Amino acid sequence: MALPGKLAEIVEAIRPELVTFTDEDGRELLDVPQGPRPDGDTPAPVRFLYDYDNLLLSHADRSRVVLDVDYAAHGYTADSNRQPSSLLVDGFVAGTWTVTRQKGVATLATRAFGRLTAAQQAAISAEGEALLGFLHPGAAHAVLC
Repeated sequence: MALPGKLAEIVEAIRPELVTFTDEDGRELLDVPQGPRPDGDTPAPVRFLYDYDNLLLSHADRSRVVLDVDYAAHGYTADSNRQPSSLLVDGFVAGTWTVTRQKGVATLATRAFGRLTAAQQAAISAEGEALLGFLHPGAAHAVLC
């Protein structure tokens, strides 16, 4: 895919400073020289993406991140006009999440698309606690997996 207009000019201007790779489909990938590139077997950390996150809306191949059947099975279809806040486990959408606050308690509730291991639940709880600390620093916190 060609880069649009001004972006192509900018990339060409800094190309000598970048490192290039080729993906499995033969496409050129660019990165900064000292960028982190963990081994392919390294598990990705748990992440909470807000609804309409750019990763999910503009990813060239969404199947590398989410299976649409998972969304559809939980009521999120193209017809529903709803994009949930998504929970990533090892780089893939594994469920959805919401945050509510009532009576001084901020609660992060997750809804998994499938079975999660104890280690995954622990990682979700830890990352969820950090998120609640950022979103609601003065409240008591509860993370429901």
